Amino acid sequence: MTTDMKKITILIEKDQDGYFIASAPELPGCYTQAKSLNQLIQRMEEAVDLYLETVDSEFKRNLQKDFVGIQFIEVPIE
Repeated sequence: MTTDMKKITILIEKDQDGYFIASAPELPGCYTQAKSLNQLIQRMEEAVDLYLETVDSEFKRNLQKDFVGIQFIEVPIE
């Protein structure tokens, strides 16, 4: 049996308490947090594995979003 590999885009942010927070936009509700980036990546790999165990094979086959980039915009805060 061969194992197919798929790249999953992970967004990483840092909150005001210093925790790193990662989420996978193409896997709704799949996220985790950690104090270090190394620990965050390990936890996110586990979170993605667990997430993919809960979805059907059709969902997995349709994971075809290609990451394009990040764009920042400025908006006024009143």
